[in-house]
Amino acid sequence: MKRLLIATGGGDCPGLNAVIRAVVHRASQEKDWEILGSIQAFNGVLWEPTEVVVLDDEKVSGIHFQGGTIIETTNKGGPFSWPVKDKDGNWSTVDRSDDMIKKLQYMHIDAVINIGGDGSQTISQKLYEKGLNIIGVPKTIDNDLSSTDTTFGFQTAVQIATESVDKLVTTAASHNRVFMLEVMGRNAGWIALNAAVAGGAEVCLIPEFPYDINKVKEALEERFHYGRGFAVVVVAEGAHNKNGEMVYQENKEIGYENKQLGGIARKLISELQEAGFKHDMRETVLGHLQRGGVPIAYDRVLSAQFGVKAFEMVLNSEFGNMVAYHHPEFVAVPLKKAIAKPNLVTKKTALMKTAKGLGISIGI
Repeated sequence: MKRLLIATGGGDCPGLNAVIRAVVHRASQEKDWEILGSIQAFNGVLWEPTEVVVLDDEKVSGIHFQGGTIIETTNKGGPFSWPVKDKDGNWSTVDRSDDMIKKLQYMHIDAVINIGGDGSQTISQKLYEKGLNIIGVPKTIDNDLSSTDTTFGFQTAVQIATESVDKLVTTAASHNRVFMLEVMGRNAGWIALNAAVAGGAEVCLIPEFPYDINKVKEALEERFHYGRGFAVVVVAEGAHNKNGEMVYQENKEIGYENKQLGGIARKLISELQEAGFKHDMRETVLGHLQRGGVPIAYDRVLSAQFGVKAFEMVLNSEFGNMVAYHHPEFVAVPLKKAIAKPNLVTKKTALMKTAKGLGISIGI
């Protein structure tokens, strides 16, 4: 009997369970594979006692429409940055990747499927370089992996953001207000741009294009006549003005190096007030609402296709690769290539041209 381990790392994402289910169902047709799940990414392997679960058809029955991941996830620590407490009481991190690989060998794990975004796939590449038989599955609501046409969870996040724009339009019109909708997007503005186009926002601010607050003010002033009017601004959390940097808080937690973004919507209101914009403004921050809940049908289908392809790559020993969607095919892309370049919005992006044609300001 051969053994495959599944891990889900990084932030949770609609469609994770659908990928897990697809891998298990595809593997069950081979009869000689046992599928295990590591709890909280690779933590389940590294913990003592080990915390892994058997994933069979009964365990994954009906999970494809559930949000989150039944084997949990984490974006802290990891095999290359494992938190440890020193004798003096201070915390630091150590590399436990060799320990983990030895433990996987002891557990008779023949292959690993690691489901995650760029950070998780960077870990996959490092583990592959150490000799681990590993396959990556791309997961990020930011859609910022350039080696695949799209990632699962992204369209669900866009749907949630768009529905929020729709709701804000009616309250903005009722009160003659401007609403700032802050959505996720650390370095890539795909969620913001799609939601702005779909929802009919007047302004969209994204990390790729630092904005000029005076340009934003001008665009919003055009929406008001004799004191009456309304507008919706969709702003990615990583957006920033041309003279500043992202709004964030430093995270002092050991094993979690990411800056905690958030607050750009409120800062934008302050900047507009300082620039002389007199109309009423409010903020709405979607935050983790974009990560939770039921995946839409598109993401369920995409997740199923990723999961089936990932296991077939295991059968073909295509290790060191990540599943990628190159319409209309699902292909294997080297992990090294998958993490080499992010997928960012550019002025040549087709949707940017559409946004410009619709009169949406991006503040430049």
